[in-house]
Amino acid sequence: MSVILDSKVPNGPVETKWQNQKFNMKLVNPSNKRKHTVIVVGTGLAGASAAATMGELGYKVKAFCVHQSPRRAHSVAAQGGINGAKNYQNDGDSIYRLFYDTVKGGDFRAREANVYRLAEASVSIIDQAVAQGVPLAREYGGLLANRSFGGAQVSRTFYARGQTGQQLLLGAYSAMMRQVDLGTVELHSRRELLDVVTVDGKARGIVVRNLNTGELESHEADVVVLATGGYSNVFYLSTNAMACAVTASWKAHKKGSYFANPCYTQIHPTCIPVHGENQSKLTLMSESLRNDGRIWISSKKGDKRLPQDIPENERDYFLERIYPSFGNLAPRDIASRQAKFRVDEGFGAMGETAVYLDFKDSIGRLGEDKIAERYGNLFQMYDKITGENPYKQPMRIFPAPHYTMGGLWVDYNLMSTVPGLFVAGEANFSDHGANRLGASALMQGLADGYFVLPYTVGDYIANTTLGAVKTTDDAFKNSENEVKTEIQKMMNIKGTRTVDSLHKELGLVMWEKCGMSRSKEGLAEAIEKIKKIRGTFWSDVRISGAANEINPELEKAGRVADFIELGELMCRDALTREESCGGHFREEHQIDGEAKRDDENFCHVAAWEWNGTAEKAQTRHKEELKFDNVKLATRSYK
Repeated sequence: MSVILDSKVPNGPVETKWQNQKFNMKLVNPSNKRKHTVIVVGTGLAGASAAATMGELGYKVKAFCVHQSPRRAHSVAAQGGINGAKNYQNDGDSIYRLFYDTVKGGDFRAREANVYRLAEASVSIIDQAVAQGVPLAREYGGLLANRSFGGAQVSRTFYARGQTGQQLLLGAYSAMMRQVDLGTVELHSRRELLDVVTVDGKARGIVVRNLNTGELESHEADVVVLATGGYSNVFYLSTNAMACAVTASWKAHKKGSYFANPCYTQIHPTCIPVHGENQSKLTLMSESLRNDGRIWISSKKGDKRLPQDIPENERDYFLERIYPSFGNLAPRDIASRQAKFRVDEGFGAMGETAVYLDFKDSIGRLGEDKIAERYGNLFQMYDKITGENPYKQPMRIFPAPHYTMGGLWVDYNLMSTVPGLFVAGEANFSDHGANRLGASALMQGLADGYFVLPYTVGDYIANTTLGAVKTTDDAFKNSENEVKTEIQKMMNIKGTRTVDSLHKELGLVMWEKCGMSRSKEGLAEAIEKIKKIRGTFWSDVRISGAANEINPELEKAGRVADFIELGELMCRDALTREESCGGHFREEHQIDGEAKRDDENFCHVAAWEWNGTAEKAQTRHKEELKFDNVKLATRSYK
């Protein structure tokens, strides 16, 4: 039976909700904090900042990451910047405008209260980063610099050249490692979560696999925080690192944590196009490039001339033509769709699946040195990958899977439907609706870790009776046995198909049927194909090596098994949502290529409940969305 979910959003004006909530929350005595253990899974921006802050507060923290070092977290790949409503440019920005832009950018499918809190925290995030020594770019006089990003008409994006995520992660990592040195945080690297342990219905620990030895380990705690990122690798080819997976979230989902809006995935407009069948990853060119780069195609269909041979009067700057108010800084979902439309119509760059991103005008206006100062490492990366010099000729780009707005459902306090299981950053669904604006991912991760979880986790601990648990208890032993059984089941198949071949097959179905464009017929077809892929996986996959040793093939197999189940749910979610909104574009619901929402029937969050097996349909629950501060309107960037 479907239920209406309680978001636990506090009463009162949106501007005071978070301040009042913080005051009304119960606190944990400083000496009592040392008695409580918090597990943080994932050490990217959200996880590292949460571990650092709660360690600083005095909790005993156990932090886990799949990498050898937390510095390898995929947060490093968020290159372009981080939003902050400082209004340093005096161009009309404010906390409310950032809130408004984010709600509108998400096509009115995000929870208002969470978005306002995010905009409010953005101001403190910049101060925090500067205090840590993060080398954010500065103007000649020493003031912090800003640039623009998609979906905004103000300059609010702070940046560190083209490596903002890396520098912010180093700040959070340093703060966490300080706590490791002080003994409040215990770091466990090369561990992968394979189960969440619940006792009396509450999250009380995890089971992980030691990727260096193959051994299973259990760890107990009073609270578990998941900060394990998104799931774009379900498409196989994406901008995500190869280790990015849905496994941690999916295991939590199977233990009772509802999965919200899985069909809300973001296609990033500025990626280096696919170059061959054996490619395993796509490379993102930062959205920041759209500040000074102009996107265009030839106005002649099938034109295979080199870009330098196409005269100015035969160039179509289509984003500037269609969206004159925002131009090349139209939101990602809109910019991606327009690029796809042009290529599908036969206007691709040199007849290929690409459009041009051209810096000729900016270099002429500012000089090559200034462009190199702003984007030099991005230009070097493009040159190294393609062998083409973007200072001399336009980049070729095309949309690719990037960020996921869907994730585990959380209430206003970032707690999932499993008490004691909190979810932070991209792993939760809460802040971006159906489309994330650029430079907002880093903002959300740090807001959740530094400024939200330390309050809400403490409130949960103060209000909850938490008896002692041990890893020798039946709940932990049963979880370990279930994990062992699943691993052995995969190892015993000894079929003929490689894990990668099945992942590629799944990814192709997802990209073609549940990617930039979806249809009722295509989604129904995808569901049947994914069922067959799942059957093939469990009957014919071949995993070399042994379970109790280093085994990357086994790691990949577990992740792909979860991606297959997630892929089916994504398609079901997309099939059920009979509207277009943000990155969810249903061909049946559009007006001249623009998304056509159905606010009467779908102004809600869809949260799915696991019902025991992959063969049994999941139950769809709702959280109704109310807009008291931003008027529901057709999204327009023209």
